[in-house]
Amino acid sequence: MTGTALAVAIMTDETGWHTSRLKRALRTRGATGRCIDLADCRFDTTHAPHGLVIPGYGRGLPDAVIVRGIAGGTFEQVTVRLGILHALRELGVPVYNDARAIERSVDKSMTTFLLHRAGIPTPPTWVTESAPVAQRVLMRESATGHDLVIKPLFGSQGKGIARISATSEGCEPLPALKAYGQLAYLQRLVKPISTPGYDWRVMVIGGKAVTAMRRVSEHWVHNVAQGAHCEAAELDEPLATLAERASAALGLDYAGVDLIPCDDNPYGATVIEVNGVAAWRGLQTVTPFDIAGCIVDDLLNRRMALANQASHVKEVA
Repeated sequence: MTGTALAVAIMTDETGWHTSRLKRALRTRGATGRCIDLADCRFDTTHAPHGLVIPGYGRGLPDAVIVRGIAGGTFEQVTVRLGILHALRELGVPVYNDARAIERSVDKSMTTFLLHRAGIPTPPTWVTESAPVAQRVLMRESATGHDLVIKPLFGSQGKGIARISATSEGCEPLPALKAYGQLAYLQRLVKPISTPGYDWRVMVIGGKAVTAMRRVSEHWVHNVAQGAHCEAAELDEPLATLAERASAALGLDYAGVDLIPCDDNPYGATVIEVNGVAAWRGLQTVTPFDIAGCIVDDLLNRRMALANQASHVKEVA
């Protein structure tokens, strides 16, 4: 609204360093940021014509939304929380990242499918509910000397990841799938090309790779939460291009793209994961680039403009 500070809701289930950075970046650009837990939002068709209740906004809606975190819960709870984001988008509120993009990135099987479909290098992957099928994959991969990694379909920070090694006798047994939601998400291990090993985290904002770091660890898992340490990294053209393609394949406004070095493609890297609600605290410690400021600038300058154009076209039609 003219003469009124732009009101941005930061959807998060916990406040802290990231939300403080976003609120400060919004303030310096003449906007206001309010932290809202999606669990506190609700559908209410008697409250206002639009049918939503967003705490702190009365009968109105925020001008824009930044998604910083979605709390876990039952299938029904998470469905409604994502439904709130879908509804905001349908009402013309720019949601950064929107629910469709978050759903693609949270579900590792869909992430892998979309990367593969876009021709982006990513390790061979198998996802199945059948333990016998998964066991056959293990045996076949073991016969060719490949180790596999089993991951939770939904998860982050390296939690729950296990390595299944090929042995001279064949392969290690498949872990019980109960701990993985009765689902096997198996991915061929990309063996390190150096000691200690490392991977890259590249931040992509508004379709452009803006900064990167290396996560170095003696362990084969390179997440900071699992003990890796961060180093500044040069963002060369092949790495930037691959990260940008990965983000675009999932339709993300901003993304943390994890890549691991390899020697079997022209990029010299393969994409491991794409994070749609990416943390950047570790990355910010090794780069002078203002990540929160760039996110806010992209929201205000690009996404708000796209939303205004779409609204104008709708009005004209």
